[in-house]
Amino acid sequence: MADPTGAEQVDQVLVARVLLTEDRRAFEQLMRRHQGMVRAQLRRLLYGDQARADDLAQETFLLAWRKLDQFRGEARFSTWLYRIAYSCFLQARRKRSAAADDVGDDTPDPPISLRDAADLRLDVERAMRRLSATEQAVLLHVVQLGLSHEEAAYVLAMPLGTVKSHMNRGKARLRALLADWQITSQEGRGT
Repeated sequence: MADPTGAEQVDQVLVARVLLTEDRRAFEQLMRRHQGMVRAQLRRLLYGDQARADDLAQETFLLAWRKLDQFRGEARFSTWLYRIAYSCFLQARRKRSAAADDVGDDTPDPPISLRDAADLRLDVERAMRRLSATEQAVLLHVVQLGLSHEEAAYVLAMPLGTVKSHMNRGKARLRALLADWQITSQEGRGT
C-alpha cells in the first residue's frame, strides 16, 4: 500500500500494537473506528435488518480478532474488515437458506410507481433486489460504500475484471428497471 493516509497510519499502528503485545485496548480502538462502516455495510446487505446486522458485525470483529495475524497490509484495514463482514454475511445467508429449504417468494415486485423521492428510493431498493446477488454486492461496495473496483475485488474475493463486468451489467439492468423514472425526470424538465 503506497503512501497511506493519516487514518490508515493510525490503523497500522494499532494493528501492530495488537499483534506485538496482544493489546486489547488497541483492538477496541480499531473496533470503535470501524464499527459504523461495518454495520452500515451489513445493514445494506440485509436490507435494513439492524438486529441481524449487529449480530454479524459482532461476528466480524470476533473473526478479525482471531485472524488479525493474517492481515498483511496488502489492502487498507477497513477493506480487510469489509471482506470479513461480507464473508460473514454470505455464510449467514447460506445457513438461512439451508434452514428454510430454499423456500422463496417468487411473486414479482409490484410495478414501479412514479410518486416522489421516497418512492424512488423504494423503487431503487426493489430494482436492486432483482439483480443477481453478485451484481448487488458489487454495486453496494463500489457505489454505496465508495470502494474502488480494486478494493471491491479484494472484499468480494473475485478478479478485478469480474467486478467491472458485474458493475456494468448491474448498472445497465438498474437503468432498464428504473427506465420509468428516467422518462418522468425528462418530462419534468420539459424535454
